[in-house]
Amino acid sequence: MVEGCEVASVLGMLEEREAAARVRVEGLREEVARLAEVLEAAEIELDRRVIAREELVEALAVSAAESTAVTEVGAEQETVPSPVAGSTVAPWREGLPVTVLAPDYQGILGVLEEGRSAGRGPLKAREIAVELGLETVPAKVEGVRSKARRLAERGWLVQESSGMFSAGRRPVAVPGAGSSA
Repeated sequence: MVEGCEVASVLGMLEEREAAARVRVEGLREEVARLAEVLEAAEIELDRRVIAREELVEALAVSAAESTAVTEVGAEQETVPSPVAGSTVAPWREGLPVTVLAPDYQGILGVLEEGRSAGRGPLKAREIAVELGLETVPAKVEGVRSKARRLAERGWLVQESSGMFSAGRRPVAVPGAGSSA
């Protein structure tokens, strides 16, 4: 009988350890879920900050361009700027190459132009993000949407009334520039 008691005692000890391990695993799962939420919020905040910085850089560049245009009246230069990550999006005009855009913007245009040549219609920002190989978390999708809107505002692509985007070029009015007709 002593042997049966020892086995029951060892079995009870193992069950206690299993229960403790189960509690620890459950606690770690809850911590991982909480950290995933914190990470997503941090990514959204980061994307908001990136967009804010891009908007500020763009506003400063427009302001600088306007003041430069005032001092250089009549001195028109036809140079193609080099793209820089986070740089401003130049308004589209005939003859302006896509290479003036930063790589992120070139990627969005490329996805939409490939879709057009494949016979697909306009795409949502989420679909563009998927085509670019990005995660479809809200922060990434909103970053793509912001860039696509900026491209549409500058005439590089078309934003449909439904909020979808398609390839296409159209001239836009540039403040401070003369008549484009």
